[in-house]
Amino acid sequence: MKIGLVVEWLDPSRGGAERSTGEFVSQLLSRGVSLEVFTRSGVPSKPGMNVHTIETTAWTRAGATAQFIRAAENAIGEAGCDLIHALTPCQGAQVYQPRGGTVAETIRRTLSTRRSAAARALKRAGMAFNARQRLVLAKERAWLTGDRRPIVIAISQYVAQQLRHHYSYPDSYIRHILNGVEVTESTPAERARDRDEIRKMYGIGDDELLLLAVCHNFRLKGVGCLIEALSAVVRSGGVTARALVVGRGHRRRWGRLARRFGVGDVIGFCGAAERVDAFFHAADVLVHPTYYDPCSRVVLEAVSRGLPAISTRFDGACEAIEDGVSGFVLPSPEASDALASRIRILADDGVRRRMSAAAKRKAGLVSMQRHTEEVCGVYEGLLARAAGSR
Repeated sequence: MKIGLVVEWLDPSRGGAERSTGEFVSQLLSRGVSLEVFTRSGVPSKPGMNVHTIETTAWTRAGATAQFIRAAENAIGEAGCDLIHALTPCQGAQVYQPRGGTVAETIRRTLSTRRSAAARALKRAGMAFNARQRLVLAKERAWLTGDRRPIVIAISQYVAQQLRHHYSYPDSYIRHILNGVEVTESTPAERARDRDEIRKMYGIGDDELLLLAVCHNFRLKGVGCLIEALSAVVRSGGVTARALVVGRGHRRRWGRLARRFGVGDVIGFCGAAERVDAFFHAADVLVHPTYYDPCSRVVLEAVSRGLPAISTRFDGACEAIEDGVSGFVLPSPEASDALASRIRILADDGVRRRMSAAAKRKAGLVSMQRHTEEVCGVYEGLLARAAGSR
C-alpha cells in the first residue's frame, strides 16, 4: 500500500500536532506502508518514505502556505499513490485529518480566551489581519462543502462535533478515531529517581501534592485558571499543594499574575524541558484546564501513565477520562472554583491511587499503535470500495 501524505510541517519541535504526526508516520512505516510525503520541512527520506520537500518563495506566511498547497495539489497526481491522506487542506486527497481540529472552531475558541466583550472584539479585529488563518479557513470550507467530499478522520468526538456544527458534514463521511501517543515504559526505579530529582530541584517535599501543567500557550491552555484555583486551595488551608508549569511562555508575566493571587512562591514556571517524562513522574496530578484542544497529547500521556488528569469539555482527549473515576472533566476553563474542589479531592492519597489505577486501564485506548491500526482500516476500506467499483 502506497499512501501520499500531505502535511505542511513535519517537525516535532513545532508542537504537539507535528509530534503526533511523526509518531503516526513511524507506526505506518513499521506496518509496511510505503509513504510519499509532501511537506515544507527539510526532513530526509528513509527506507519506505520518500520525502518531497516543497520550497516556497513568498515573503508572507499566508503566501508561503498558499504556494505549498498549490504545489502539493499539482504533485500528488504524479506520485502514483493508492490514496492521498492530507493533514493540510488539499483538493484531490481522499482522506483529510485535521489534527488541530477545524479551523473554524480554532478561531471560535481562541476568541473565548478573552473574558470581556471588548477584549473579544479587539482580538477578533486582530485575527482579521491573520491572512494565513483566513486562507486555510477558506480552503477547508471550500473543500468540506464542495462536491468531492473526503473521508474525514476526527481525532476525537469533539472534532466530529465541529465538523457537523461548522460544515453540516454528513456522518457517513466522518470516521472517529481517537488520537494516540507513544510513551516509553519506565521502570519503578526510574520513576522514583525522576520524582526525587525534580522535587529536590524545585524544593518540593515528597508529601506535598504536586500539580503539573504542560503547555506552550499559557492563556489558551488555562494557566490562569490553575493560578486562581491554586490560590483558593492555599487560602482555604488543609492541603499543601505546589504546581509546576512546563513549556514555553511568558514566565515573567504569568509569574506576576501568580504573585497577585498570592501563590508566587508555590508555583514554578520551568520553561521548555527536554525530558517532560521526568516531570510526569514527579507529579501527582496533571492539570490542563484548556480553552481549546482537539485532543491534547498531555492528557493522553497522563492517562497512559496512570496519572489522574483534570481537563475541560473543550478538550477532545476527555473522552479517555471517566469523570470522577479516572480524572475530572470541568465544564469550563473559567471554572476555577470547580478546579479547586477537584484538587482538594485529589489531595487524598487513596482517591489518587484509585483514579491512577482506573486511568492506567485506559492505556490501550490511547496508544498510537491502536490509532494507526484504525486509520489503516480506513485506507483498506476505501481501497476495497474503489476496487469494487471498477
